[in-house]
Order: sequence, then structure tokens, then C-alpha cells
Amino acid sequence: MVQLQLKVLESQLVSLLQGCTNLNQIKQVHAFIYRNSLNQSSYVITKLLRVLTTLPHVPLHTYPRLLFSQVHHPNPFLWTALIRAHAHKGHIFEAFRLYRSMRMKGTGPVSFTFSALFSACGTVRDASLGAQVHAQTILVGGFESDLYVNNTIINMYVKCGFLPCARKVFDEMSERDAVSWTTLIVAYAKIGDMGSAGELFDELPVKDMMAWSAMVNGYAQNAMPKKALEFFERLRNEGVEIDQVTLVGVISACAQLFASKYANWIRDIAESSRFRPENDVFVGSALIDMYSKCGNVEEAYNVFKGMKERNVFSYSSMIAGFAIHGSAHAAIKLFYEMLETEIKPNHVTFVGVLTACSHAGMVHQGQQIFATMEKCYGIAPTADHYACMADLLGRAGHLEKALKLIETMPMEPNGGVWGALLGASHIHANPDVAEIASRHLFELEPDNIGNYLLLSKTYASAGRWDDVSRVRKLMREKKLKKSPGYSWFEAKNGIIHEFFAGDVKHPEITEIKKKLDDLMERLKAIGYQPNLISVPYDVSDDEKRRLLMAHSEKLALAFGLLRTEAGSTIKIMKNLRICKDCHIVMCGASRVTGRRIVVRDNMRFHHFVNGACSCSNFW
Repeated sequence: MVQLQLKVLESQLVSLLQGCTNLNQIKQVHAFIYRNSLNQSSYVITKLLRVLTTLPHVPLHTYPRLLFSQVHHPNPFLWTALIRAHAHKGHIFEAFRLYRSMRMKGTGPVSFTFSALFSACGTVRDASLGAQVHAQTILVGGFESDLYVNNTIINMYVKCGFLPCARKVFDEMSERDAVSWTTLIVAYAKIGDMGSAGELFDELPVKDMMAWSAMVNGYAQNAMPKKALEFFERLRNEGVEIDQVTLVGVISACAQLFASKYANWIRDIAESSRFRPENDVFVGSALIDMYSKCGNVEEAYNVFKGMKERNVFSYSSMIAGFAIHGSAHAAIKLFYEMLETEIKPNHVTFVGVLTACSHAGMVHQGQQIFATMEKCYGIAPTADHYACMADLLGRAGHLEKALKLIETMPMEPNGGVWGALLGASHIHANPDVAEIASRHLFELEPDNIGNYLLLSKTYASAGRWDDVSRVRKLMREKKLKKSPGYSWFEAKNGIIHEFFAGDVKHPEITEIKKKLDDLMERLKAIGYQPNLISVPYDVSDDEKRRLLMAHSEKLALAFGLLRTEAGSTIKIMKNLRICKDCHIVMCGASRVTGRRIVVRDNMRFHHFVNGACSCSNFW
């Protein structure tokens, strides 16, 4: 009877401890434990220690350590509670010293002991220490088939970057659960091995929401948006509930496809879920990013305005959206509106607003904002911010100032910084500065063909054909191949039509060329002359004109004029930067056809309306 009363009292004390939220409450329960002679109960003291060590300002070497030392015969769970506390606080060596003491006093570990140690090894990315603990599980015995321990071993090896070791543990497990499979699926997805992730997923007996989410997000993060959408559709067909992470992942996949069809489809799904964009700040922010990247910055702003709660991500996404669409004043206005709220900008916010300044040639405004980053907001500029500033100064023609800024950076300039200077050098046809930038880029990014091509084009614009030949010879020696330029256009029914430079395979190519010829005649009537400098080859002028007419965005434009109703907007996506001649043609086409033409190249969106572009020629 006494023993039963003791058990009831212990249970009551444990319940009381679960409700404790501060040190005074814990001390009151501790006093009650003493009055009832339960200070040697490892069961009760373990719970007391666990609650105590979760408080943020209680040093482990004071009250918790004294509490532990007063128990004459601590059981494995009490030892483990103190080991886990030290591990979670980052006191790794103290956690292992305690484990050693525990073993020397003859107390055997439990699975929770090993999980705490493996968690500690994963936190500090120490695979060597983790392997020693792994050996302990075998030497002590009885843990080789412990599912919980094996899962923590897998997680430890994954965190330490030893995925083959994690896979070996997985393959040798006699029992697995969803955690075993999903941890590896996520790990493979993180390194871009979606083949291995897919094989594991197919073998998984029962696929829960976490596994589906890992696949959807894995494909989205590895630039395989169509596969992400395919898995998302399979998930829905299986009746699996959609969580926030999966929804944000598939919205990201839709953003990569740049297609209105998918954007509107996923918006409808989000609206009908329990993560409505007006109520869920993460889904709302993802939709802002998606609509911006799909060419519909107006709808992105509608989502933003409809959100009941906004955070730094929603503001940063909207600012970046305005920036890439050439709405610099809207981006800067929103930035200052954000500063009037309690939301503080982060480094991404400043990348967005500096990009807006760069794309609009707002040098003074950009310099002022850059100067306030650390002084007013405590955000030290990173290489990304310096790249924005190099781009801002360089595009505006201040190449020497941009070069001086780069040379005085507090960190080593990366490829993005030198790439911005090389791009600006090309815009202003300055091969001397381009040579300086490319010299650094060839060291940092020896296999990035874009740098070689941009230097070659800069030499070509200056008529330095011997240097063009030298760069092209270097490309051949390195066996670098240029990605073919292509553009795509989304028809009214959602079908994507792709066009490659010099395309002759499209089934309607004859009609397309005729429409393009008609357009060129109308443009010539208002003064259009081909920009032959846009062809970086030493060939005849006639050949240059022929090559210009075969550019993929011009073919997509002609097809858009053929297949859309008069007055409707034509949206074209391109994988490379739009050339000067195509930019001139798009401006003229918007004037003579009365159409609004939107072109997204690999840098930004261009909105052509009545003969003018939103970029104001700062592209």
C-alpha cells in the first residue's frame, strides 16, 4: 500500500513539474520533494533536472549539478538527463566526460544516452567522435537493432557530411520507420542526387506527408520543377494532407516554370487550403515571389496588400519583385514603408533595394542606402551587396569608381562582384576594364563559359577581332560549349512553345517568319536600323542581319503576334540576356502593334509599352 502511495505521489510531482515555467516554481516543487523524502528518487529527480535545464538562464554547473550530485545512486535516465543538457548547451566535452564517469561507475547507457551523444556530434560536425560513439553502441551491446539509436546515427552522419556511412547504417538496419527513410531522402535531395532519393521513396512501404514533402521540395530546390509538380499531383491523388512546407515548395516550383497556368492553379489550391495567403505569411511570401517571377508583379502586389500579417520575407520578396520588373520607385517606397514598421530589414532586403537602384540608374539613392546598412541597421555588407554596388556604379558608367570600390572591399571579391564589373564593361564597351574583371573571373570560375562569352562580345564591340579569336581559342582548349539561346512563350491554353536561335523545326515556322518579315517592314518605316554590333562575329553585314533575324525572342514575338488576340499582352521568357537589337525591336513592336510586350531575360523583366521599356535602357 505504501509503495502504491509512493508511486501516486511521484506521478503527481512529475505532473506538477511539467507545469513549471520559472525557477521559483521549480524550487517550490523541489522543497516538496525533500519534505516527502523523494530526493533519492531518480525518477522524480530526472524530471526535475530536465525541466530545470530547459530554463535559459540556469548555469548547468550550479543548481543542476548540485541536484544530480545529491542522488547517491543515479539511474541511467538521470545520468542521461545531465548528459543531454550539456550536449544541448554545446558543452560537448563535458557531456562525454559525464558519459565516461557513468560507465566507470558501472551504470549502463540507454538509447536516450546515445541519442544525446550523437546529437552533440552532429551539432559540432565531428564525424570522428560520432564514429567512436557508434563503436560504443556495438561494444556495449544490445543497441545494434535499436531503431531509435540507429536513426540518430543516420542523422549524425548526414549532418557531418558522411552520407555513404549513413546509407550503410540504413542498409544494415533490421527495422526501419518513416524517420529512417525520410532522413536519407532529404539528405540525397540536399546534395542534388534526386535519383537516389527517388529510389528510396519508391521503396518506402508507407509514404507519409514528410516523405512526400521531401520529394516535392527536393525537386523544387534542384531546379526540376515539372517533377516537383508531378509528385505534388501524386500526393494529392493519394489523399495526403498538404502541409505548409510542401505548399511553399510547390509554389517555388511554379515560380521556376514562369507560366501563368501553373501560377493560377497553385494559387487556387493555396486559397482552398488551411494556409490561405492572407493568413499564412510564409505561403503569402512564396506567392509574391512566384507571381513576380511569372511576370505578374501587379498580382504579386495584390497578394502582398491582402496579407493580414507581413514579415521581413514578404517585404523583401515584394521589394525584389518590383526591382526585377524595373519599378525602382515602388521598391524604394515600399522599403521606406517597411522601415516605419517594427519589421527590421535583413541582408536580402538590401540586396533587393540596391538591385532596384541599379536597374534604374539611381546611383545617389543606392549609395545612400548602402551607407546606412551597418551604421543604422547593424547589417554588415556582404559580397552580394558589393556586387550590387559594383553593378550600380558600372551600369551608370562609373567603371573606375566601381573598380576602386571592389579593390577596397573588406573581403575577397567573389565571382558575383567581378561578374557585375564585367557586365558593366560590356555595356559601356570598355575592354580594358573587362580584361581586369575577366582575369579574376577566369581564376574564380574557370569553367563558367558566360564570362568568356561576355569578354569576347566586349572585344567584338570594340572591333578587336584578334582578341575575340584568342578568347574563342581559349574556350575551345577548355572544351567549353555555349548554351544555346532559346525563348519560350505560353499560349492561351497553357501550352509552352519553345524557340531556339535559328529555329527551323517549329511546325509553324513559315508563318512565323512571314509575320516577322512584316513586322520588320513596319519597324523600318519608323526608322529601325539593325544594331549590327549585337553580333559578336567578324562576318559581313548581310550575314549579321540574317543572324539577328534568327534570334529566339524575335521568333517568339512573331508567334505571339500570330496566336494572341489584338490588344492582349505578349509574355516571352529567355534563358540568356536580351541583346541590344532585340531590345530595340521589342520597343518598336510595342509601338507599331499597340501591344504590351513583357520579356524576362536572365537578369530582369522588360515591360515594353508604346515604344519604351521599363528598364530605361539600364539593362
